[in-house]
Amino acid sequence: MAELRLKILEGIADVPKEAWNALLEPGAPPFARWEWIEALESSGSATRRTGWEPHHLTLWRGRELVGHAPAWRKFHSMGEYVYDFAWASAAAELGVNYYPKLLVGVPLSPITARRFSFAPNEGEARVRETMLEGATAAARESECSSVHVIFPPEGEALALESLGLAHRVGMQYHWTNPGYATYDDYLARFSSKRRHQLRRERGEAAKQGITVRTVTRPELGEPHAELAWRIYEATNKKNAWGRVQLTRAFFHKVFEVIPEVELVVAEKDGRPVAAAFNVGTAERLYGRYWGALQEFPFLHFHVCLYHSIDDCIRRGRKVFEPGAGGEHKIPRGFAPTAIHSAHRIFDPRLDHAIRDFVRREAKALQEYLRNAEEVAGMKPWIGMDEE
Repeated sequence: MAELRLKILEGIADVPKEAWNALLEPGAPPFARWEWIEALESSGSATRRTGWEPHHLTLWRGRELVGHAPAWRKFHSMGEYVYDFAWASAAAELGVNYYPKLLVGVPLSPITARRFSFAPNEGEARVRETMLEGATAAARESECSSVHVIFPPEGEALALESLGLAHRVGMQYHWTNPGYATYDDYLARFSSKRRHQLRRERGEAAKQGITVRTVTRPELGEPHAELAWRIYEATNKKNAWGRVQLTRAFFHKVFEVIPEVELVVAEKDGRPVAAAFNVGTAERLYGRYWGALQEFPFLHFHVCLYHSIDDCIRRGRKVFEPGAGGEHKIPRGFAPTAIHSAHRIFDPRLDHAIRDFVRREAKALQEYLRNAEEVAGMKPWIGMDEE
């Protein structure tokens, strides 16, 4: 049997699409697929010019691909959603060059997915350890300060922790469907006061003469890709925190090659005034980008949250992940949900400081979780299993 060999790829196109996708776990989100990553690279969204230099880890046995992990040399911390800007500042104070760093994950995709994929006939633990060793060596050779694995599942994060990485726990807000039959079932979880608020916020669109609907294939086409680009660009240019990282070409490409793309469109007088770009599978809906071409009260909540919750209930989807951030989601039925990352810092002083930080951060998050349901103002859902 041929020995395992690690190879660094300077672009996802250097490996066949079928070989890459064959190693993904069943039910892997579209963001892990070859097509999504290739669209990021070929569109100019994730390249060395934009601070994302492809550095994909691939493991071969002879001519057969048996393991891979999407990886990048990063020259900034934008577009990761595992916020380490303070770590970079601490590194500067210590005289350590924090950038570049080696990042294992997918650009601008804060979605949990297995990061180290492997062939069924290969041992998972062996593949992970071999690829992590290769990632560490590659990072040192290319003068990176560290290795960061973002948004792995908890089990993978714990396995990486056992290999010596610092395990960081963060937070997103996810909506889960315990078996709602109707949108009114979802509303029944809230106090009377909160139900009235949610109905009022969703009902404003009709009063304003706005219709909201989800556009999917086969109706989805070039005009919708262009609208997705326009709302993404508008939101990022409007807000001080915004930064346009994806290109127009990216949106047009993913609308061609990712069947699960959806667009929630709000229209007034036959013209789009707002939209939300989502990706949906049979089990999950992933909210990615929102934007308004014209401002209306509460339209953001309707287009981004309420309409899609109703849609998930009708389609039987189990989870709705609306993206990073947003404590405003809690009183609308989205529960704090742990997300994970793992970090290997080469400078011992910085490593010690970061490990201390993640320990304190985890303790604070536990306190936050204890109070979250009270903040949400929800009543227990009778059909939900108690844990």
